[in-house]
Order: sequence, then C-alpha cells, then structure tokens
Amino acid sequence: MWMVGCRDDFGDSGGQSARAAAANRQPNTTAARVEVVRNFSFCKTNLRRTLNAATFAQFIIARKPAQLGNFPFIRFGGACVAIYNACSHSATEDLNLPHTPSSSGAASILSDPRVAALRQWVSGVLNDEEFAISVASADASFRRYFRIAHRGRTWIAMDAPPEKEDLHPYIRVAQMLVPLGVNAPRILAQDLEQGFLLITDLGGRTYLSELEQVPGRDEPLYTDALTTLVHMQSRAVADALALAAYDRPLLHRELTLFPEWFLGQHLQIALSDAETALLETVFEILILQALEQPKVFVHRDYHSRNLMVCDETLQGPNPGVLDFQDAVFGPVTYDLVSLLRDCYIEWPQERVAQWVASFREQALRAGVDVGDNEGQFLRWFDLMGMQRHLKAIGIFARLWHRDGKQGYLKDIPRTLGYVRAVSANYPELHEFSRFIDLRVLPVLNTLSGKS
Repeated sequence: MWMVGCRDDFGDSGGQSARAAAANRQPNTTAARVEVVRNFSFCKTNLRRTLNAATFAQFIIARKPAQLGNFPFIRFGGACVAIYNACSHSATEDLNLPHTPSSSGAASILSDPRVAALRQWVSGVLNDEEFAISVASADASFRRYFRIAHRGRTWIAMDAPPEKEDLHPYIRVAQMLVPLGVNAPRILAQDLEQGFLLITDLGGRTYLSELEQVPGRDEPLYTDALTTLVHMQSRAVADALALAAYDRPLLHRELTLFPEWFLGQHLQIALSDAETALLETVFEILILQALEQPKVFVHRDYHSRNLMVCDETLQGPNPGVLDFQDAVFGPVTYDLVSLLRDCYIEWPQERVAQWVASFREQALRAGVDVGDNEGQFLRWFDLMGMQRHLKAIGIFARLWHRDGKQGYLKDIPRTLGYVRAVSANYPELHEFSRFIDLRVLPVLNTLSGKS
C-alpha cells in the first residue's frame, strides 16, 4: 500500500516556479539557515491545520545531494520549504510524527543504492531529472513503494529486488483486473531486470486509517468493497481459471505456519503426539470445507490495509485495490472473510452477519455460485476464516522471528480471538478450542505481560 496522489498519466503542468525558487535558494549562508528554520516552523504550524500527521509526512521528499547540499525539502502546493537538517533528527522526529514505514526520513533514501538506481530509471521514463521521490510505504514482503512527484502530478514507483520478488504475477493480475473495471493500479512503465515498476497512484487513505479516524464511514466503505468483490468474482471467471489453484498442498502448507512459527518459535510450546494429531485433524476439517466451496477469483489479501479510499475524480472509483499479486483460483468465501473478519480491525458479529447476507444476495444476482443455502454459506465463511486466521497468526510470528518486523505481533490477539470464537461454535472443533484456552492463551498472555 501507499499514501497520497492522483491517477493521471504523464503530463506537463505546474511546479516550475517552485523548482526555480528551490534552484535559486542558497542554503550555505547563515541568513539562509535562519530563513530555513523560520520557514520550517511556519510550515509545521500551518500545514497541521489541514493535514493529518500521516499525510503530512508524505510530503517529505529527497532530491539529489548535488542539487540540495545537505537540505531535504518539503513541498506543499506550489511552494518549497527547506528543512535545516543539522539538528540530526529525521523529518519524522522533527515533526513529532509517529514512526511508520511511510514516514522515513530523506537521508535513508539518499544513501540507498537501489533508490539511486530507481531514480535514474524514473528520470529516463519521465525524460526529466527534476522530480521528487519520497517513501510511500513498505509491506510485509521485500517490496517497497516510493511516491514520484513531477510537475504537480504523482505516481508510485515499486522497488522489487529481482532476487527476492517476482514482478510477473503482479503484472499479470493487474492486467486482468483493470479491464474488468476494478480500480487497481495501471502499469505505466516496467523494468523487470532491475525490478522496477511505475504505476498509477491511488491516493493516501487506506480503509484502515479512514475507519479508525472518521466515525460512521464503515457502511459506505464496506458497501463499495463488497460490490467490488462481487465484480471481481463474477467478471473474472475466465481469467481466474488461469491462476494457480488454491489446492490441498497450498492450504495445508499455510496451516503449518501456525504450529511452526507461532506455537514453536514464538510461544516455545512443544506439542505432544496427541496435540500434533489434534492439529492435523483440525487442519483436515478446514481443508475439506475449503475444497468443497465453489471456486472464484481470490485476491487473497482483500482487507482494510490493501483497500484505498478513493475520490473518483482524482483516483478512480472507490475502493482502490492493492496487493493482488498472490491471487489464486479458490474458495468463494475467502476474500469475504478476509474483509469482514479483518486481522487489523474488528466489527460486531451482528454487523458482520448483515454484510455476509448482503454479499451473498448480490453475488447470487450476479451469477456467482454461493452454495445451496445461507447456513451452508455461513459454515464455509466461518471455517474458511479459521484457516486464514491460523495462517495469518503464523505469518505474524514469522515476520518477527525471521524478518525482524515486530509490528504485526499486536494483531495476534485479535486474530486468535476469531479462531477461538469459531472453534467454540462447532462441536467438531471443541477440543481445539480447549487446546487454545488451556495451552496457548496462558503462554501468550504471559509473553504479553498479561499474566
């Protein structure tokens, strides 16, 4: 995901006076340094009136050291305000903003050799060296996203190191979704050898941030997300057949992340033979229910962090859909439960049930196979969610223990709560529910300091 922008293709408009002013500025004099600090204070005070902290952080941009000396820049509207960086703080610290992947300081950008290569590539695509580059976001993979600002317009540059990330799936699925009317990023330029893409910018507001910050937005946002999900499932039938199948080996491999990384690595629980057998029995129940469901296009990460709140006049119809490169041909309820029992935000069960019923009705009208009755569909929904959540818990633990990314650990209790609730509602899963309550929760609570 990323933050802030518009959907326009390359063009030539605006920004020239700002660039001229920046070029004429001499930041190596005492007077200029005083002006820098004064302007920065003005910028800091006034921009906060109209921008939240996360959005403001996106205006931190890095230019070539040869052009700017020791000064990164902030651009707002048509003006450039130099920030004196001799205070040895990152821009995020200067502004008292939260440390997030999207608010990294400019210094780290300038020292990154891949960013230097990306800058050179983008300058060739734009046929212009005068542009700004800032961190948009990083995700749970090795991909990184940078915002490119050029003459009043923005795009997103994706950096995917070829030895670690394959861009072909992303390109293939993007080219599948866009013609169907799904607001996915359009690919404007690519360099597969270096691992670079330039794509359209779908804006700066994720569903998650909007839902957390603006009360009452859930109904319109989820109405749009459910409609888009129906569109993907009903319109991508032929294309979905060409995707990898969400088959037994993949489902089982995902489930094993739970005992390997969460129980073993994170909680240090040594399973008995009986407990191992219990897990395999549960896994088989979950795999069988997934395999018996009608098959559709499955985004595989359709949730609040990968959906962007879009202004149709700027970024296209809501929502913008990101992170679809792992799409498969699989169970009809998978993306639905990913959205409605989100690992990052939780809704009352009554509201979830209403949304599930609404989706099933829309999907049925659109010709999607949703099973024989509501009871069957709800069982599929529940058990598919349990499979996904066990996988997600394992991934969250792996991100910390293998990749050093601690931020997802806080989402484990919510995600495990979904597992507990579902397993308690189905007799064939009661023993697993007791295992969670008696063996897992005490260790997790101790580890979390809640004992």
